[in-house]
Order: sequence, then C-alpha cells, then structure tokens
Amino acid sequence: MGPRTAALVALVLPLAASFAPSGSAASAPSRIAPANAFVTHFEELKVDTGRGVSMVDLTERVQAVVDASKCVEGVATVLCKHSTVGVMLNEWEPRFVDDARHFLLKLAPREGHYLHNDLDYRVGPPDWPGGDDAWRAFRQSEPVNAHSHLIQFVVGTTEAIPVTGGKMAIGTYQNVIVVDADGPVGTLGSPKTRTVVVQVQGCDGS
Repeated sequence: MGPRTAALVALVLPLAASFAPSGSAASAPSRIAPANAFVTHFEELKVDTGRGVSMVDLTERVQAVVDASKCVEGVATVLCKHSTVGVMLNEWEPRFVDDARHFLLKLAPREGHYLHNDLDYRVGPPDWPGGDDAWRAFRQSEPVNAHSHLIQFVVGTTEAIPVTGGKMAIGTYQNVIVVDADGPVGTLGSPKTRTVVVQVQGCDGS
C-alpha cells in the first residue's frame, strides 16, 4: 500500500464507522408504509338533451361514477364524444342557463354564413361509395350546423376535476354542465341522446 492509498484509507474508515448502525438499530425490523392502491374506473353515460342549444346538469351522475370507482384522491376526466357537444363547470341556475344559451348563440348565430354549411362545395372522403356526388346527396340530409361546432369550440369538450376525500373538489356554485349546441330546431326532429364518458384515476386510500 503506497503512502497516498494509506492516507485515503485513514480518512475513509473513521467516516464509515460513524455511519454504522448500533446493535439495537441493526436488529430492529424495517417499517415501510403501505402504498395506496392505484385505481382506474371508466363509465359511459347516455345523456338526453333538448332542442336548439340545451344544457343538462350532470353533477350527480359524475359524482356517482367517482363513488363507484372507490377513488379517494385523484382526478375525474369528463369528455363529450361529439363535435357539437361540450362540457363546462358553472352555476346551475335557470336564469343563468338561459343567459348562457343566448350568449353562445350571439357568438355563433345559427343564421350566420359559414363555409361549413355550403354542402354543395364540400368534398367527400376519397373512398366514399359513389364519389363526391353521392357524398353531397348524403350531406343534404345532415343538419346545417356550423354554429354548433363553433359553440362547442368555445365551451370545450372536456373537464379534468380533482377528487379529494372521495368527492369532486368543485366549488359551491359549480356544476358539471353538458352543453348540446346541435339539438333539433322548432318542431322538426326529436331531441338527441348524447354520449359522455367519465374516467376516474387515483388512489383508493388503503
């Protein structure tokens, strides 16, 4: 052993000894806190909506999904599976709901001119049977609804809601509200049934 190595050993050994456990500590069993179990839960909800621009309070149904998940701490994600249906957190008060409907229709009036509504100029998918003519004939049976897409664009299609203590951490005057911007107008057609999915992820508190 050379002089430099000996000097290094003399420096390290006392430090190593200072970190050695005592006899009682070495014999004590180690304690590891149990980890909370990860949970994930998914449900698809069918939501009956109304005419024109309509809104539905979904708060209790979303909380029921959280309850079924057994999640204590985590997040609930709510997603509308339509390009003309959105979801928002806001107050569920009848006069405000009417205000919100009128506000959204002012932003995107049904009677406005939109390129999306020019069905004769729209090109169909490349593999559509019968080509563009057949596609346009099919589209003529579809609603003229560019304003509905724009309203959904403003409202948003999803919300991520914290879950704590097994409950959604929303405010006193916050509700989970589904906004359908493409319901039938007047007496034509029947109200629709929309699909909203909820996924809850987190830990179960065990």
